[in-house]
Amino acid sequence: MGLVVYKKRWAGVSVLFSAGVAAEMTVPAALLLLCNATFTWSLEVPGNMNLREDIAPQEVHFHSLDYRNILRWKHSGLSLGNPRYFVQYKIYGEKHWTNATHCQGIRELLCDLSQETAEPRSLYYARVQAVLDRAQSTWTLSPRFNPHWETSVSPPKVKLHVTEDGIVVRLRPPSSPFRRRNGSRVTVRKLQRLMYRVYLTHNNTVQEQWELESCVRKVLIVAEREEPGHLRHHTVRGRIRYLYRKRSCF
Repeated sequence: MGLVVYKKRWAGVSVLFSAGVAAEMTVPAALLLLCNATFTWSLEVPGNMNLREDIAPQEVHFHSLDYRNILRWKHSGLSLGNPRYFVQYKIYGEKHWTNATHCQGIRELLCDLSQETAEPRSLYYARVQAVLDRAQSTWTLSPRFNPHWETSVSPPKVKLHVTEDGIVVRLRPPSSPFRRRNGSRVTVRKLQRLMYRVYLTHNNTVQEQWELESCVRKVLIVAEREEPGHLRHHTVRGRIRYLYRKRSCF
């Protein structure tokens, strides 16, 4: 298969005969040859063109959670085979695409581009191509992607411990896929500012609510004394006290 099929450009098609050969041919033989050439063209070329469109990936987009940026797409419903997929990416404004080396010729419908899109405030594009046998699909482009604005953040890990003084709450921010030189994970709060909301509930009703910066790691919720005659089972009041807090909140 030539480059014409791959680039989706079709030049005019003609059947050439030399003057010497044409002079020696009888009219029926020349017509038969022309009909065969036309019939072969009508079978092969449109079929290849349709195949390129049939196997093209669908709905290419980024899904990001805690800066783990996964490119996803769907298998074309018109494709009867099991294509291989090739992924490329680039930063907005760049002219040239870069191969995602770990996502070349894969069967999966996703590709982890976290390391390739590690700058939170940059804008990125990605595209996917499917290959089935010798047919190559057109490239399917993703929408523009900005990790800082489009990632979702998991809730912090919470541990509770009841003491005589009150409830000790330990908070741990979610981790990103990036690592420091020592191998430890970079937390999401290092990539963007986070706020926690801590709720104190009683009988499935919110009694108190506090907003904490993500640098707060450990707090103590102390129950306040209630006035005599107050119905203890109706409401619960408390105050919060910081037990451990990082020096920098960002």
